[in-house]
Amino acid sequence: MASFNKTEIGFGAVKAMVCLAALLTAMPAFAKPSSPAAKARASCFNGGKGTPDQIIAGCTGVIAAKGTKPKDLAGAYLNRGANYLAKNDIDRAIADFSELIRRNPKLGGAYTNRGEAWRRKGEVVKAIADLDRAVTLNPLDSFAWFNRGITYSDKGEPEKAIANYDLAIRIKSDDAWYYNNRGNSHGDINQNDRAMADYDRAIKLDPQFALAYFNRGTFYRKSGDEARALADLNTSIRLDPNYAAAYGNRARLFRDKGDIERALADFDQSLRLAPSEYRDAYARGNVHFDRRDYSRALSDYDQALKWNSRYASALNARCLTRAIVGRPQEGLADCEESLKHRPGDAHTLDSRAFCHLKLGQLDAAIEGFTVALDVNPRLANSLYGRGIAKRKKGDEAGAEIDMAAARAINADISDEFRSYGIE
Repeated sequence: MASFNKTEIGFGAVKAMVCLAALLTAMPAFAKPSSPAAKARASCFNGGKGTPDQIIAGCTGVIAAKGTKPKDLAGAYLNRGANYLAKNDIDRAIADFSELIRRNPKLGGAYTNRGEAWRRKGEVVKAIADLDRAVTLNPLDSFAWFNRGITYSDKGEPEKAIANYDLAIRIKSDDAWYYNNRGNSHGDINQNDRAMADYDRAIKLDPQFALAYFNRGTFYRKSGDEARALADLNTSIRLDPNYAAAYGNRARLFRDKGDIERALADFDQSLRLAPSEYRDAYARGNVHFDRRDYSRALSDYDQALKWNSRYASALNARCLTRAIVGRPQEGLADCEESLKHRPGDAHTLDSRAFCHLKLGQLDAAIEGFTVALDVNPRLANSLYGRGIAKRKKGDEAGAEIDMAAARAINADISDEFRSYGIE
């Protein structure tokens, strides 16, 4: 019932590499384009100095111009596709890379980029097929090995991800991102020492790498080293004051240390920067719930569910909170929805039974608490709730047995139920 999961933000998101048309000659800095075609070429092949929209417009002009050389057409499709990818306009990026491959099926970078586009679309099988082709065409393309590592990580195959990161590092040993991502995959298979060594190496290569400090700090927290975790998260935030996830995980550190005001301040900052971070909204709601500030807790659970309507933990939390504030019928609906996504969860079964208790449906409450106890016999809330329901039905002896068993597990259980409006 009140034992909500302590969720946190996991290791930091990876950065995939995109191949650009560096082989093409840019306009000289002193040149003044004298025609629309020349201006388009200058915007398209400017070394990435313009905005994605400016580069896309320039490359579109190059593609549309009459008499564009095949080499320039290839570069225009490559650059335009890469900038569509930067804007997360995935389908247009795929279309450009596909056209480039049609024109030049042996250009490995086109497969590298299209593979990354497929990955972002969730098409991991197509992504791996393209990246396989990229490394076949150019075995020294570290980007392709690295991106294939990311794709295997997305696929839930960390060993294969590590093998690809190893090859990327063998080709290019001074890229901090390669070590950062390999550290994440080592962590996924509990190779803790190797994970930490990779994060250390990433930070040594790039002392300003906020994400690597975040990942190492998160790893320290998982290992129970709160002091080092806090130091790394502080550094991550100093290097990137807009890093929402770092505030969220630092908030969890403060929460666990009992420093609730600082925890709330960090959760507030995280959610200002990233309102869609549903795990932080849920975690902040739990802090408000523990303080019995149920209206704020409900608001946070609503925010979490706005961004992830299938989030079972938040549905359970809102179920219980709605019941506490006198809206048990709405709570029942939340519990039923939560159980669709996490069937048989003892805490949600307990919350559903609590809703029945609040509604005065005593037989349903007793049956529900019993089902929860079948899953977890030491669930104090279910023992005490069933005891209250039995007492209300006149079974004083049965009530006393259940309530005594609950107090043996949680000496404060009576006070907890009193705060819920039930004695």
